[in-house]
Amino acid sequence: MALPLLNATESPAQTIRILFLGDVFGEPGRKAVIDFIPKLKERHDIDFVVVNGENSAGGRGITPRICIALLRAGAAVVTLGDHAWDQPEIIDYMATEPRLLRPINYPPGTPGQGSIVLETDKGKVAVLNAQGRTFTQPPLENPFLAAEAEVSRLREETPVIFMDFHAEATSEKIAMGRFLDGTVSAVIGTHTHVQTADETIFPGGTAFLCDSGMCGPVESIIGSRIEPVLARFRTSLPGRFIVAPGPVLVCGAWVEIDTTTGKAVKIERVRELWTGE
Repeated sequence: MALPLLNATESPAQTIRILFLGDVFGEPGRKAVIDFIPKLKERHDIDFVVVNGENSAGGRGITPRICIALLRAGAAVVTLGDHAWDQPEIIDYMATEPRLLRPINYPPGTPGQGSIVLETDKGKVAVLNAQGRTFTQPPLENPFLAAEAEVSRLREETPVIFMDFHAEATSEKIAMGRFLDGTVSAVIGTHTHVQTADETIFPGGTAFLCDSGMCGPVESIIGSRIEPVLARFRTSLPGRFIVAPGPVLVCGAWVEIDTTTGKAVKIERVRELWTGE
């Protein structure tokens, strides 16, 4: 059986290009993303930017100041994941900034929201954030049921729906992409910090990438200094992980979407080295 094509054969009347940048890791990742967003927007003719910021504060969580910096740099929406609450001051801020999303499958009454619809020059764009349950803590409500219900609601406003699915298991991410195929424009995975090379467009028109990768230090173990992580694996003793220094690999993907149907017509991975120069 042939794999789905990465690019559609027909040219839609109008498309929108959404850039997504994966887990921003610590200060090096923040600096790289803030510097790269304008460059990537120009290079790929991007209309809308989504950034996962859940590791942007020293590798764990996000602060109001960092969220503001990412938004000012050009991100339209900032998504989170299992480290959403690691910085205590984010709890009160979450209620004041609707463009900062936490996973939608938290229990009712949790601060913040898991989706948003924003107006653009090319129509409305919805962004949805959910968290997987396989090998991921804390265990949340069923993301498939939560996503299904929210997508149904969002489609009443717009067919252009972008989803950041923050999950560990590749099987769960692929399952979510297949489950939502034809009802959302894109499902892009986050959390492992390792970019996968399985970008595709499913038969129903949903663009998919198992993991976008991170925006973090190259000489590291998923963003942290190498030696403390190796010590943990060797001894099984707890230790403090520190954000690694040096050049940053900026990883993500951009998706081109037909604004009338909400179907993806192209997906392309982003993988750029930032040296700070």
